[in-house]
Amino acid sequence: MYSRDMSFPIKKMKKSWAWLCAAAVLVAAAALLAFQQYMHMDTTSPSDARAQATSTTKAGLGGVDCRKAKCVALTFDAGPSEHSARLLDILKEEKVPATFFLLGKRHIEKYPELVERMADEGHEVANHTWDHKRLTELEPDEIREEIERPNKEIERIIGRRPTLMRPPQGRTNDTVHDICRELGMSEVLWSVTAKDYTTNDSELIEQRVLDQTERDGIILLHDLYDGTVPAVPGIIDTLKERGFVFVTVPQLLAPGKAEPGTVYR
Repeated sequence: MYSRDMSFPIKKMKKSWAWLCAAAVLVAAAALLAFQQYMHMDTTSPSDARAQATSTTKAGLGGVDCRKAKCVALTFDAGPSEHSARLLDILKEEKVPATFFLLGKRHIEKYPELVERMADEGHEVANHTWDHKRLTELEPDEIREEIERPNKEIERIIGRRPTLMRPPQGRTNDTVHDICRELGMSEVLWSVTAKDYTTNDSELIEQRVLDQTERDGIILLHDLYDGTVPAVPGIIDTLKERGFVFVTVPQLLAPGKAEPGTVYR
């Protein structure tokens, strides 16, 4: 039976529900805005980077000319991890170079020997920030710290600074571009993603990559998730059968060069 004493909690519940709905709308709007900014971002494709090179340049890096070959770049984010050694074994066996966008905290600092091995075995060692913070939500000095700290650690380990950086979640803006230009860094996004952070199903990860990959593709994977590394042999074998040649990101852009402050995808 309804009484007047019940009216206050009901009104309070309705008010709380209204606030929750409003908050949900704001979150959805923010996510949509970030997605739209990502989709409409001014980026440079690998083919455009190659076309901007001087006409007298004859070949790409490492003996592969991606102006002629059907190239694809395999990239891994957020390592090194407990799975990276096995991944490096696979890449070595398959004779496939990759580009590793490394995290600092709990990764570079935990597995320095794997960072060294990546460089020694011919892979491109790149930057994925120190602590995977969304750069677009930071102050300029915080952005510099997130980028420079892993740069210094990587240089200490392998003797050279990275020139490529992948912003966490692909979130970037003019402030990030300007700071990257100042630091001599180029930003690299992706054109293929398996969304391996949503599943440990290796067959599904493999199929998602194979369904999306085209010439000049930049494939995004994460070697810290359990299902990713087991998917790599099948990805490599099938793409090789389709005539693809695996290269690092700098090889994909060659004879062009990654320009600081530019975003590539």
